[in-house]
Amino acid sequence: MVEGINVPRMRAERAARARKEMIKRKIPVALVTGSENVRYLVGFYWGEFVNQLSYVLFFAEGDPILFAHAGCYQQMPDQNPWIKEWRIGRSWLGGIGGPSATAQETKKFAQEIKSELAERGLATEQLAVVDFDVTAWNALQREGLKLMDGSEWLLEAAKIKTIDEINCLKMTASIACVGYDSAVRNLRAGMTQGQISRIVTNAIGEAGAEFARGRFLSGPLSFERGVSFVDRRIEHGDLLYMPTCGTSYMGYAACLYRQFVVGRKPTGREVGWYNEMRDRIDKVIDAIGPGATTADAAKHFPPASKWGYKDEAEVLTVEIGHGVGLVNPGGRHAHYNPPVINRQWSMEHPQVFEPGMVIAVESLEGEHRVGGVRLEDMMVVTETGAEIIDFYPRDNILVAGD
Repeated sequence: MVEGINVPRMRAERAARARKEMIKRKIPVALVTGSENVRYLVGFYWGEFVNQLSYVLFFAEGDPILFAHAGCYQQMPDQNPWIKEWRIGRSWLGGIGGPSATAQETKKFAQEIKSELAERGLATEQLAVVDFDVTAWNALQREGLKLMDGSEWLLEAAKIKTIDEINCLKMTASIACVGYDSAVRNLRAGMTQGQISRIVTNAIGEAGAEFARGRFLSGPLSFERGVSFVDRRIEHGDLLYMPTCGTSYMGYAACLYRQFVVGRKPTGREVGWYNEMRDRIDKVIDAIGPGATTADAAKHFPPASKWGYKDEAEVLTVEIGHGVGLVNPGGRHAHYNPPVINRQWSMEHPQVFEPGMVIAVESLEGEHRVGGVRLEDMMVVTETGAEIIDFYPRDNILVAGD
């Protein structure tokens, strides 16, 4: 019998990993915001409609203190009984109250943090700060606190996933793939990108996603990879691809692409593009395993000059492998974790693959203002190599609307 996802165990193991890394780095306490980061550390989640509404003081030893936003502060303590210490959170809403109101509220925020630290004998120790803006940093420093950037600590703690986290990511991949099946069944020439996106997003949501995301880029918008939405009408014969990046289950976000053609079989040229790209991804995946490095995998990506680009930055987030998970410093939707596989950094700054990492690998091919193809898979690093965890067909371009 398969156990599934043991949520209390997952919470405990995540917190233990974070504390172990704190002790290793001699970090006694961290101040962390970002809904997914706080969720990773203590299991509390809120809808983050404004940054920095809630946050946590997380200790290498001792119970965390959760500063929760209005509403959450009153509603959630009996829903999260494993969190013992609750305080009202302070927010200046990005400064919309004006300079004097912001100064007043940030002073209260910093004084309250200092008071909690002083009560525990930590006011003179270094405080690791994650995801707070410069206004918060300045206020904390004015209170005499010693600050350091804690993003590296949190990313390092979260790079190896527990068995329950891996199962969450497998569930996310399975749910996201419902969107690809919906696209095959519903995509037709004459629809707009927005119309088919709404259909597949609804299917993903009905399948159990916490957040459902599915969108399309078609025709000349499909190469280079674009992320700016244009509600283009899809024509017969168009190439188009669908990312489900940001679809999530219990906060664990997918990073997946599949490729379609509408109403016809792909041409020999299109098949050539796709085969070249898929084979490239397969070589990257084959190079992933315990003890190997991101440099070993990155050499299978071509240089940016292949497409006439002058700088590897022109394919950043396009020709890449990257960790995925819950922790998400500095971002919001597609959660990038270590390690990273690309020609921009990996050759000079290699990272070692370890069992328990979950990685997405993506690539593209095509011609500017003609069209192109995309593919992205998710995989878990095991003791013997990389195991793909998304199972929707990916060997060929998918034909829809024929």
